[in-house]
Amino acid sequence: MRARFPREIWIAAVVAGLLALAGCGGDGSNFRPPTEAATSTPKPTATPTTAPSNTVAPTSTVPAATATPTASSSAPPTATATSTQSTAPSATPTASPTATQAVPDPTLEGPITGPGNPFVQGTNIDLAEVGYSRQEYFISGTARSFVNLGELGSDGAWGVATGTVSASYKTRIIVYRPIDVQQFNGSVVVEWLNVSGGLDTAPDWISAHTEFIRAGYAWVGVSAQFVGVEGRGGPGPIPGLPDLSLKGFSQARYGTLSHPGDTFSYDMFSQVGQAIRHPAGIDPLSGLPLERLIAAGESQSAFRLTTYVNAIHPLARLYDGFLIHSRGGSSAALSQAPQQDIPVPSPARIRTDLDVPVLTFQTETDLLILNYLPDRQEDGPLFRLWEVAGTAHADTYTLRFGFTDKGDDPDVAAVTEISAPVPTFVVCDSPINAGPQHWVLKAAFAALDRWIRDGEAPPMAPRLEVAGSPPAFVLDDVGNVRGGIRTPYVDAPIAKLSGLGQTGSGFCRIFGTTALFDDATLATLYADHDAYVAAVNAATDSAVEAGFILPPDAQLIKTQAAESDIRN
Repeated sequence: MRARFPREIWIAAVVAGLLALAGCGGDGSNFRPPTEAATSTPKPTATPTTAPSNTVAPTSTVPAATATPTASSSAPPTATATSTQSTAPSATPTASPTATQAVPDPTLEGPITGPGNPFVQGTNIDLAEVGYSRQEYFISGTARSFVNLGELGSDGAWGVATGTVSASYKTRIIVYRPIDVQQFNGSVVVEWLNVSGGLDTAPDWISAHTEFIRAGYAWVGVSAQFVGVEGRGGPGPIPGLPDLSLKGFSQARYGTLSHPGDTFSYDMFSQVGQAIRHPAGIDPLSGLPLERLIAAGESQSAFRLTTYVNAIHPLARLYDGFLIHSRGGSSAALSQAPQQDIPVPSPARIRTDLDVPVLTFQTETDLLILNYLPDRQEDGPLFRLWEVAGTAHADTYTLRFGFTDKGDDPDVAAVTEISAPVPTFVVCDSPINAGPQHWVLKAAFAALDRWIRDGEAPPMAPRLEVAGSPPAFVLDDVGNVRGGIRTPYVDAPIAKLSGLGQTGSGFCRIFGTTALFDDATLATLYADHDAYVAAVNAATDSAVEAGFILPPDAQLIKTQAAESDIRN
């Protein structure tokens, strides 16, 4: 079950998808829909004063909205939700920071069977060959906006309420699920699709799909943002490439969709969770017995998911845990033009009074280029921060090898030098990063799932070592960063792997770098091939024991080392 698209469309999707994986769109807060598609009630008369991005937003006098959502003009909700309370993880939760509010039930249509095939920039494997099916649904309803009840502080403990502005919407979700119900592990990962490249991209599915498939997760991709559905209303991110928003890709399939703007994306994401957890009519899981609902988002989506965790989750409480992947400093606006502008502070940390676990996963690039460093925080009872040595925001796996990986090829563990992940279209000045991000991300999803299921908290990870002003990484004798999560890529190295130092076209700068060691350097590290393999095996075993690499992936890494010609 693999979608077949014309070659030129597939190449365009890959290229534009690279922009999304690169996070070139920031948090998405600067994009403004050309017109407001929704019918809205009047805006609040008391609006909070905007603040510079490096300060906390001032106190707002906007009260909680008392109006109920207006009816959707296209597909109104069929019922009002009666409960949104999800099961808390086994780890001891803190008190609920705010009262739970009912999330409206959306209307689902589908599965959509045509015309054409579902479109998302993800993997290009035949899902049926690995025991999975794919369905697409349209989801519609009335989405609410949110306003702050007071100052939005850097501690993330943001009090918000539903605003008086609501809007009808119709978007889509795409569902990958085990065909055999016995293979389903009870967990559903709901990914906020990334739209930085002007199209829906699924970076967490691309990076972690082999773990999702072998462990039996279901995965749901959500078209939560305006650009992914409606397009940019002008030239795309790469000159000469077509509009690859859903409507731009296929008016025949997606022409009835309607997105009112990103102010409403948070409630749309909640309503997807509501439809999965409490289906009122069509069940998007087709009867799979849901046990855990995990929200995830990478890069631009991680900015928005950070705001969702701090502001919306305490009201909706539909998701059992969150994996925030490769965010930068601060997070996305709570509301934006053409609605009321409500900025958030910088830095913006994850609130510490949550009742569900949050795992934040960061690369070297995220700390120093995307400026996450000021947002760092200590681990807590329901918070973990994993910073991974030798990694970049995007790398050879996410940009080249992940699309076709079925989880059984040791070659994906190789450290290779590739400067042009998509020849002609994406050419950097030096080889991009070939580090271990995807291996550790798979372990992160498994750890978060176990945390929710059994209450077993993931290991605490050391932070990457940073010193000086301006801050810089502390490097070891061969040029790799000290500290952070350790893997054989940096503890039995054959290259300098960095999230920094790349030049070339604009988005190359966050692809990091790889510099393979010459023979003389390798000779100082390993007496012969057997010594190299022994070093890789030992470092891999240590990473498995520490909980940062999963055993099936460890075997692939060891096999590749044994089959390599290093020091032969």
